[in-house]
Amino acid sequence: MADALYLAAVTLLFVPWVYGLYALARDGRNRFLPLARQYLRGRDRQKERAEAEREREEQERQLY
Repeated sequence: MADALYLAAVTLLFVPWVYGLYALARDGRNRFLPLARQYLRGRDRQKERAEAEREREEQERQLY
């Protein structure tokens, strides 16, 4: 009897913990991963714009 009660209590405590890990992984994939990708794309665009601006300024300096 005590073994069955112990097993039931451990199971009841384990199920929410597993669901919490699942929810964390799901949120990471659906919420945080797209935000990280968006941040990296924006950072790459800023680098490209800065490089284009430097090249344009260099060409202007060479013309004068």
